[in-house]
Amino acid sequence: MTAGASIILGTAQFGMPYGVANRTGQLDRARAEATIRIAMSGGIRLLDTAVGYGQSEALLGTLDLGDMKVMTKLPAVPAGCADVRRWVQQQVNSCRERLHVSRLHGLSFHRPEQLLEDMGQSLYHEVLSLQDQGLVERIGVSIYQPEELGPLLEGRHFDMVQAPFNILDRRLASSGWVERLNGLGCEVHARSVFLQGLLLLPDAMRPPYFERWRSLFSDWDRWLLDVGLSPLEACLRYALSTRGIAKLVVGVDGPEQLQQVLAAADGHLPPVPEQLSCADPDLLNPARWTRE
Repeated sequence: MTAGASIILGTAQFGMPYGVANRTGQLDRARAEATIRIAMSGGIRLLDTAVGYGQSEALLGTLDLGDMKVMTKLPAVPAGCADVRRWVQQQVNSCRERLHVSRLHGLSFHRPEQLLEDMGQSLYHEVLSLQDQGLVERIGVSIYQPEELGPLLEGRHFDMVQAPFNILDRRLASSGWVERLNGLGCEVHARSVFLQGLLLLPDAMRPPYFERWRSLFSDWDRWLLDVGLSPLEACLRYALSTRGIAKLVVGVDGPEQLQQVLAAADGHLPPVPEQLSCADPDLLNPARWTRE
């Protein structure tokens, strides 16, 4: 099986400038189309988008996606929503219209904490209803840290969980959640395998905010030099080789970078030093980053 079969193409960059390492901005239609063609030829069959990714869904809906399947995410239910079930129906129907698909391969909650609120039961059961109707094949949650999973899985089942996981951020595996989710029949999708592109940047290009982790990044740079791997090769191969991780969600700046991803994913990975892992949320959660 090629590495492409284990990669989900993330499309945040199709709808907005995304990522700390992004130097090219949002993809225009021609580059998005070229990226999709490379994905198809590389064996990628799944696309990941979201209502919150700007014009991503609308752009994807204008492209020839062949036999590729699309997964998307529900945004937060707006405050004061009087009819949650009707709102979910409207959101999903609008997604299908924008994407020009009759069925979504996957639908995830982008703000799953709302499942724990008073509206949560209605929200969850309406998505289950859409699944029963055949409008959605799989349902899931997109989380930021493993601690979210315990409460979310009380009385609920999900077909997939999308979570951050990379060579520095191993919390999902070290906490035991990867193994536990597999045991529940839930597929694990790793996102942020490049930590929003931070792990791909050379030392001179890392923003000043990350100076406080200089020792960690020095170890990272030194290890890459010692084993003769590029950051891209190391990040991809680490996530792909982690037992229990079914797929990686990988976003790219364009067709050239996707070609590089597909080429870098296959190959040997030497043992990764334990000191390269980190648990500091100020580093691992991009929502905490500042642009100092």
